[in-house]
Amino acid sequence: MVIPAKPAPECLSPGAGIQFRKCNLGPGLRRADSGEVMIDHTGVSVADVAKSKAFYRAALAPLGYAVIMEWEQYAGFGVPPKPDFWIGEGKPNVPPIHVAFRAESRAQVDAFYEAATGAGGRDNGPPGLRPHYHANYYGAFVLDPDGHNVEAVCHAAP
Repeated sequence: MVIPAKPAPECLSPGAGIQFRKCNLGPGLRRADSGEVMIDHTGVSVADVAKSKAFYRAALAPLGYAVIMEWEQYAGFGVPPKPDFWIGEGKPNVPPIHVAFRAESRAQVDAFYEAATGAGGRDNGPPGLRPHYHANYYGAFVLDPDGHNVEAVCHAAP
């Protein structure tokens, strides 16, 4: 999937190109030595952008995500101001992709699950502890319209 290169205006530095460090990147995978974000964004191919956009808009809202950028065949979701998860029209990935979104609380995981299943997602593991990962791993899993395994996870103790 190719994502159009149209950064948010607040991420631009005149004459210097894209400067994502000026954006609020939010929580993400960061390098231990420098604190820099290691994964800036990711995405999946979907068969029907409108259907998937409606699903992800509802499913990710409890996590603070919104549609930040969109075109007819693409949509970028994230915690404003920057998208970090993209969907793009095309042949859905085979095998389907697993994407986990970090939640700040177990209540957010529960809300994600309710919103995702309410938006047509199929249950792939209800909210609960997954102690085989670690003692405080609390997650929920839902299959999106194309069968991608979408998870919300909280690592914090109750």
